[in-house]
Amino acid sequence: MKTTLNALAEPNRLHIVELLRDGPLTVGEIADRLGLNQPQASKHLRVLSNAGLVEVNAIANRRIYKLRAEPFKELDSWLESYRNIWNERFDRLDDYLQDLQRKD
Repeated sequence: MKTTLNALAEPNRLHIVELLRDGPLTVGEIADRLGLNQPQASKHLRVLSNAGLVEVNAIANRRIYKLRAEPFKELDSWLESYRNIWNERFDRLDDYLQDLQRKD
């Protein structure tokens, strides 16, 4: 989990993940869309790949990157525990506010 969060903490890498939500892209396409040069994009993609967030498919001299679902499912499961905590707190707040309204 820590590796995933560290990889996503850098803004360019997060933007790459957001771009890849719509489907696979080449390094050149990613670089163009983010206004990076290709070596910069490749460096960020290498970090995302090492973190297991993307996978690469080499076709001739092109590298096509796509997201891997599993790390995002793990992240969602981890966040679910926090969603439950907040939902419970909001439910208690709602109960409290309803009690205050009844007393008025």
